[in-house]
Formats: sequence, structure tokens, C-alpha cells
Amino acid sequence: MFTDATFEQFQETIEGLTDLSTGTVTLVTTTLVLSAALAYRQLCGKTDHGKIPPHIPSSIPFLGQAVSFGTSPIEFLLAAYEKYGPVFSFTMVGKTFTYLVGSDASSLMFNSKNEHLNAEDVYSRLVTPVFGKGVAYDVPNPIFMEQKKMLKTGLSISHFKNHVSIIEHETRDYFERWGSEGKNNIFEALSELIILTASHALHGKEIRACLDEHVAQLYADLDGGFTPLAWLLPGWLPFPSFRKRDRAHIEVKTIFRQAIQKRRADPNPDDDMLQTLIESTYKSGRKLTDDEITGMLIGLLLAGQHTSSTTSSWLAFFLAKDKDLQVHHQNAIPRLQALSCMSNGNIRPTSAGK
Repeated sequence: MFTDATFEQFQETIEGLTDLSTGTVTLVTTTLVLSAALAYRQLCGKTDHGKIPPHIPSSIPFLGQAVSFGTSPIEFLLAAYEKYGPVFSFTMVGKTFTYLVGSDASSLMFNSKNEHLNAEDVYSRLVTPVFGKGVAYDVPNPIFMEQKKMLKTGLSISHFKNHVSIIEHETRDYFERWGSEGKNNIFEALSELIILTASHALHGKEIRACLDEHVAQLYADLDGGFTPLAWLLPGWLPFPSFRKRDRAHIEVKTIFRQAIQKRRADPNPDDDMLQTLIESTYKSGRKLTDDEITGMLIGLLLAGQHTSSTTSSWLAFFLAKDKDLQVHHQNAIPRLQALSCMSNGNIRPTSAGK
């Protein structure tokens, strides 16, 4: 008989294989999703066996290379590359994964058409429980392309200019709470800060006003849904991370719907991403539903958060360990501000140098 404790123990065992570091977890999740997997099999389904990539054998049924890959993903892939070349396959948890290593090999996937690769089959199980039904990889590709265009419309130059003051305000408020000295986790801090700035700039003031510690935890629970477990196993299984993800999804959507209704009732709405989505229509003339808008807003926030927080953290680490580099950039700020003032207002100077 399977109990909650059984599923929790199984989740900890599987996810513990890849819980070596934040960077390794990110690498494993990303490589799982970006591997050709089902896509490459579909593309090569009609070819003869002589053209099928070499398959790494395993004596363990079903699990295959899950343990070897999970414990040392980088070493595993490097060894496979050395032995089998830039294209190779292996089995994990009943699925065949094909890796295309390097620009020449990976061009097969990145230059192929969606009808051949069918990204929905690869991504849907991972992202639909987080973003929700009716958006992204839960819909046919032409509809997803229309949704992307709507988001692109909201990411305009005029909106970006308005974001500068928002980012500056959120950043100052956040770091003022730190005081003049002490210790903190820069990666966690920048992740929190990016959530605050992205929520304010991309979601609007109504949703930003709702962002407290509880909502921040809901975001974290949603983000916790992006795991290898979610990609490999059915979403209805009662794993703790699945339950947290699903509860957070329901609650976040409720908060977002209330904010959308408040915005619809505003006679003088802000010109921002939220308003862009409210006013957007498909080619058919149909407007986005509130449920579609909430799903797109969740996706917009979480899709870029990892890249931004990781890149920002690396920048901070490099600055922190190099005093000369800190001085160089501090001295450069007044000069850049002067150049900004000479550009007829095309670049808005901030007071970051103070």
C-alpha cells in the first residue's frame, strides 16, 4: 500500500540524485527538457536502423541510466561524448533521451520545424500544471505563437523605459532593509528582488500590491514544480512537490483574477503588460479570458526568473571578489551618466552611482 510517506520518500530519493547544487539541478532540468528525446525519435522514426544514434546500454530495467546520470550528470555526458560522439541515446525511467552535443549536431533540432519536433509533447507535462490549461504548450502551436505575439507587444520600448524607475525603486527599497553591513545569500536575495521587480513591471501595480511573504512562497511552490519528476512521471501522483505546486497554482490564479477584475473596473488603467493582455485579441477576434491571462502572467514571471537571477548572481560574485573591478565600475558610473545626459534624453540616467 502506498502512503504519503512512501511518495515523499520516493520523491526525496529521485530528486536527491540531482540535489548536488542549485547549478546542477538547473543543469539537469534544463538538459532533460532540451534534449531531443521524443522529438528526435519522431524525426528519425522512418529511417533505417543504421542511422539511429548509438544507445548506451544498461542492465537495469526501466530506470536505465537514471542513477548514473542523476548522481553525476556532467561526468556522465562527458564520458558518453568521448565514447559515442556528439549524438547518443540512453534510457531513463522508461524514456529514451537523445543528446545532440555541439552546434553542428544540435542544429538538427534547432533548425527543424515544430510539426516535426512537436515541442508540446516534450514541454506540456512539465509546464502545464504550473502555467495552467489553455496557454503555452497546452495549446496548438499556432495559438501559442499568437500568445507570444501578444506578450511581445507588451514588451515594447516605451514599456521598458517605464520599467527603469520601477526597477530602481524596488532595488533601493529592497537593499535599504539590509542595513550597512552583515551577511546574506546573494543568489536567494537576487531571486527575491527579481520576483519583486518582475511582478511590478510585468504584472502591474495591482498584483505587486498583493505580493507578500505568503505569495512569494506560492511562487516558490510553483517554481518547485519544475523538476525532473514532473517531466518523467504523471502529474496526478501524490508527490509533495506536485501537491504544493497544484495548491499554489489555484491560489495564485485566484489572486491574479481579482487583480484583473480590479483593473477592468479602472476607468484610467495603466499602460502596461497587464493592460496589453486585457485588450489583446486572437486573429479570430476573440479576447483572452481571465484564465488565459493569469496563465500567461505566471509563465512570463517564471520563464525568465532563473536566467536573470543566475546571471545577476554571477555578476555579483565576480564583483565581490575583485576590488579593482568594483572601483573601475564605480568610477565609470559618473562618466556614463554624463554621456546619458548628452544623448538628448534617449537614455534615462539613474542615480545608481550615489
